[in-house]
Amino acid sequence: MAVRTFREAVEAHDPAAMDALLAEDVVFRSPVAFKPYRGKAITSAILREVIQLLEDLHYIREIRDPNGVDHALVFEAKVEGLDVTGCDFLQYDADGRIADFMVMVRPLRAAEAVARQMSARFEQIKAAAGGEH
Repeated sequence: MAVRTFREAVEAHDPAAMDALLAEDVVFRSPVAFKPYRGKAITSAILREVIQLLEDLHYIREIRDPNGVDHALVFEAKVEGLDVTGCDFLQYDADGRIADFMVMVRPLRAAEAVARQMSARFEQIKAAAGGEH
């Protein structure tokens, strides 16, 4: 089966399919970083690491804008043994690619664990993105 949606790409653990759904100028808004990350390379590198970091990541709810521009995916996972609930807010461009990607997570202890783990991996993430950011 061909992957058609971001949810399918994540659930299939298919980084290439996730990457194919991103616009070149996508803006990624992390739940643990102050400034957004801009561009497909860094966003792809972050997402590849996140699907490795979050254990048992699965979506539990999906909310779609009737116009097909906005999409919210509520997920559950584990990090450092803590339950985490989050939401991926996706906004699509005219070509159907993800142009804006914002993630929120809760509770605070789980968000702190995500921040710790991603911080420890960030040099590797930047290298995978070709050194940008």
